[in-house]
Amino acid sequence: MLADLERGSLLEDLFRLPHVFAVTDLLFARELSGTLGDRLLDLGLRVEELSPAELRRATVIRRQHAHLSVCDAFVFAVAEARRCPLLAEDGGLRRLIIGGEVVNHEIAVHDTLWLLDQLEAEAVVTPARLSSALLAIVAHPRCRLSELEVRRRISRLGPV
Repeated sequence: MLADLERGSLLEDLFRLPHVFAVTDLLFARELSGTLGDRLLDLGLRVEELSPAELRRATVIRRQHAHLSVCDAFVFAVAEARRCPLLAEDGGLRRLIIGGEVVNHEIAVHDTLWLLDQLEAEAVVTPARLSSALLAIVAHPRCRLSELEVRRRISRLGPV
């Protein structure tokens, strides 16, 4: 997700939204430390440590759902305990929450397209810039966004 936003030159804009963005300390250490991580911290990314109870919950979730990475289990435990929305693309974490593998949770799940919609709704970036960003994002071979949803947004946003 962050890679998509970086490809679309939208990272700085992300932190202009009226939301707090955070990652777990494990996720930060494994996937974001270095130049990108330093940049994200400067922009306002928060790095959260798990409480002992959240760590125990993450361990249980990981044992019950072996398809999840340890980082995903940590993220799930924090989102569940703190009742905060979660940003996740396709994959095990999203299936866990949306697919109903874990019941009785109240975790809202959002994706990259939701973030782009937020950038539009909050008028953080212009429609033309969003169209341009979407084109840059989908041009990358590792893009996982729905082609149909991307086309709908570009059509609605207008020409670049």
